[in-house]
Amino acid sequence: MASLNVGNLGEYLREQRRQAQLSLRQLAEAAGVSNPYLSQIERGLRKPSADILQQLAKALRISAETLYVQAGILDERDPDEVETRAVILADPSINERQKQVLLQIYDSFRKENAHDEAHDEARDAMPHTN
Repeated sequence: MASLNVGNLGEYLREQRRQAQLSLRQLAEAAGVSNPYLSQIERGLRKPSADILQQLAKALRISAETLYVQAGILDERDPDEVETRAVILADPSINERQKQVLLQIYDSFRKENAHDEAHDEARDAMPHTN
């Protein structure tokens, strides 16, 4: 899992807020966070959780996946994988620790399946003798 790149995230959030023509106070209110907290995120001083990023994305009317990538929570990957990860991260019924464990399990299954596919492809490429 990539580490949070809060500096770039803050700059990105500020730019998105300006494009949406929202003040810091307006975005904070729409996202349900405090004005000082949002200011600290924009200045790269705070690391928001996936839930806070989801709230900010909703208030900015952008995809949460975009913010997850900007924050370093998600790597840019195939769209299906990004969507699956974003759904897990956005689920309000599980806590942050549970989300991270679930993502680790998901990663392990994907690696296992990729290994199995590579093994099958290598086997199929071998000449068959009768």
